[in-house]
Amino acid sequence: MYKTILVHVDETPRSAQRVEIASHLAGKFEAHLVGAAMTGLSAFMFPSASIDAGMPPIVFPIELLQAEANRALDVFDQVASSVGVNSFERRMVDDEAGYAMSMHARYSDLVVIGQTAPNEFLPRLRSDFPEYVLLNCTRPVLVLPRSGTSADIGRSVTVAWNGSAEAVRAITSAIPLLKQAGRVDLVVFNADGEPDVHGDDPGADMALFLARHGIKVNVIAAKSGRDDGDALLSFAADSGADLIVMGAYGHSRFREFLLGGMTRTALSSSPVPLWMAH
Repeated sequence: MYKTILVHVDETPRSAQRVEIASHLAGKFEAHLVGAAMTGLSAFMFPSASIDAGMPPIVFPIELLQAEANRALDVFDQVASSVGVNSFERRMVDDEAGYAMSMHARYSDLVVIGQTAPNEFLPRLRSDFPEYVLLNCTRPVLVLPRSGTSADIGRSVTVAWNGSAEAVRAITSAIPLLKQAGRVDLVVFNADGEPDVHGDDPGADMALFLARHGIKVNVIAAKSGRDDGDALLSFAADSGADLIVMGAYGHSRFREFLLGGMTRTALSSSPVPLWMAH
């Protein structure tokens, strides 16, 4: 069950819809809603005793950035109140957004953020913000599409199943929402290429697991071309899904995390909300 939901708040027009969707989820699950707005200034930028007193001072527009964050939080308060959330709070954080959201997420059950919009210039928001939060927050993340979506999500759900640990985490974290869905399609792509993962009846084990939670699942074996991400988005569109549940596949061969192809495609292109876990 989700008892604390954290939503990213900023000064963009899309922020109000993020808050509205997070507010509806908070109402549905009787959760406490936290709206977090960041100034974008890393804590390392602030003066400290270790800085040489002879160095020229570095001036940041701290008060201006804090005022912008608080104005965004005023909108958060208004939207949460209008939706009727029983318990909510605002947090203004002096830190970089990706790091701050990931840290505050550790005390939340769900994180709500938005896709990056290529035509939206946000100098204080890292360009890989969704990816960073997803791979570092240790919680399920609901990523809302830049094109907008209905506030009532989760009525028809496409679940991507490939037998991975990431997919298990995403699916199990979504169980309370899946129990309220009218339709759940569990899609398995190219299962015949991985018989050691899926067995003789691909998807059957996961469908049985979900059935024991009271979730009726339609299992679909599908073929994809070279891009599983495009195939997943096409399947969700054709089935009328308003939510995709999937694992976020990252590779840590290097110090930084590199996302897998399906995850990158979904994060950058999905017109449907994504429920993801790493």
